[in-house]
Amino acid sequence: MKITLRTYVFMDALQPQLASYIATSSQGFLPVPGDACMWIEVAPGMAVHNLSDIALKKTNVRMGEQVVERAFGSMELHFRNQSEVLAAGELILRQLNTTMDSRLRCKIAWNEIIRAITPDHATLINRQLRKGSMILPGKSMFILEVEPAGYIMYAANEAEKAAHITLVDVKAFGSFGRLTMMGNEAEAEEAQRAAVAAIERLNQRAMAHA
Repeated sequence: MKITLRTYVFMDALQPQLASYIATSSQGFLPVPGDACMWIEVAPGMAVHNLSDIALKKTNVRMGEQVVERAFGSMELHFRNQSEVLAAGELILRQLNTTMDSRLRCKIAWNEIIRAITPDHATLINRQLRKGSMILPGKSMFILEVEPAGYIMYAANEAEKAAHITLVDVKAFGSFGRLTMMGNEAEAEEAQRAAVAAIERLNQRAMAHA
């Protein structure tokens, strides 16, 4: 059966908020800030089990997340040493008989800043999104949606690196990945610039090797 590499993205150092957010939902080993991290998504979903097995048996990486849906399967691998995470990724690529360049390009499906959130709106968002920080009335909300879903983790990490921004929610599973961040207007705009630039860099690398 043909296995499609949908997402393959390396993060050199997980930022504090994103690392903590992953830990709130992780069913595996918890990452800590500064860990190197790789997010891989394949189709069909069941293929992720064999790939996870290979990475865990042949390297020292730890797995924080594994989500197996019918259509897509995702895994999060992390370790303090970047080279160990990269080695796990190379093993997975070798098993798939492919290279990183075969991963799907990232498409931005939605990109917007909602300014001066009202109290009612903030309350509804906070009731729906419970794993990250709460959004506060009067703040600006940056929302981003991408396809494939896994790339949203990279966008979130790069936005947190660049901006003094608060992570409200990030969803990296399913057909689309979604990111919600909060700050004042300037912070939201800086996070938006950093996240979009991160996606553009990924796509430029794909084009350079096409």
